Amino acid sequence: MVSLTADMSPLHPDRNLALELVRATEAAAIRSVPFIGRGAKEAADGAAVDAMRAFLTTVSFDGTIVIGEGEKDNAPMLFNGESVGNGRGPQCDVAVDPIDGTSLTAAGRNNALSVIAVSDRGTMLDASSVFYMDKLVTGPAGVGVVDIRLPIGENIRLLAKALGKPVDEIVVSVLNRPRHDQLIADIREAGAGTRLMTDGDVAGGINAARHNARTDMCVGIGGSPEGIVTACAIKALGGHIQGRLWPRDDDESQRAIDAGLKIGGHVYEADDMVQGSNTIFVATGVTNGELVAGVRREGGYVYTESVVLRGASGTLRRLSSEHLVSKWL
Repeated sequence: MVSLTADMSPLHPDRNLALELVRATEAAAIRSVPFIGRGAKEAADGAAVDAMRAFLTTVSFDGTIVIGEGEKDNAPMLFNGESVGNGRGPQCDVAVDPIDGTSLTAAGRNNALSVIAVSDRGTMLDASSVFYMDKLVTGPAGVGVVDIRLPIGENIRLLAKALGKPVDEIVVSVLNRPRHDQLIADIREAGAGTRLMTDGDVAGGINAARHNARTDMCVGIGGSPEGIVTACAIKALGGHIQGRLWPRDDDESQRAIDAGLKIGGHVYEADDMVQGSNTIFVATGVTNGELVAGVRREGGYVYTESVVLRGASGTLRRLSSEHLVSKWL
């Protein structure tokens, strides 16, 4: 099997794969422009899916989608198990989210992203049987320090000590949902501040793991696919991520068991979500956010900003691009 990043010979310039994948997230973000702030999240998502899928067919890799969009109207649209790429090059597991934050896009709010994550074939956990996952994400200071099984107040105190700053300077990102009312109260009771997110916990997790971000930790129950995608990025940032699957009912619990997943409070560590360090994560901003600027149109040009994270090298690269409107919209 061709490794995703191990072979850097001229025959397999796999580090170039990341730059190829950016073309697909850029395309998805650009195609969403007419729908930003227009209240049409399904139209935005559909345009982004079509654009991402079209560009992925040209990428030099043999990809299998592990985390995808599903099928709509009996037409394959980046569904789980679909083959993508031109079939040449490294064999990869692929996670896609043409728009992480469709509601954010429809409302014109911050932190919507177009995202692709890849890893070596057979290394990415398929957690799609369970919609939700309880997650804890921090930067490198949290590795071996915090633990999702501990009370949130204790984790806050441990992380503050590891970071060498007072608890009242710790900021924790949480999705603003009724299910998190007690968690939010506990964070504030511990003396830390909260940054409440309307959607988009992929950006929230990555921002918590970055050394120069404004948040220190991201916690709470969000999408399980987003947890796996975030883990690919955390591998490049040297951060900490843990997750526990959170079935909504008995039927979902049974589907998880049938799929070989572990529930009942089992903690998935980073290497359980994505094995090894051969990961690539790429994201292009759809709307403005702390991680990347959103796509914008000015006159005859469309401007995009993207990030590329590679686990093998531990690098985060930023790409700013300008595109002729006449070629896209």
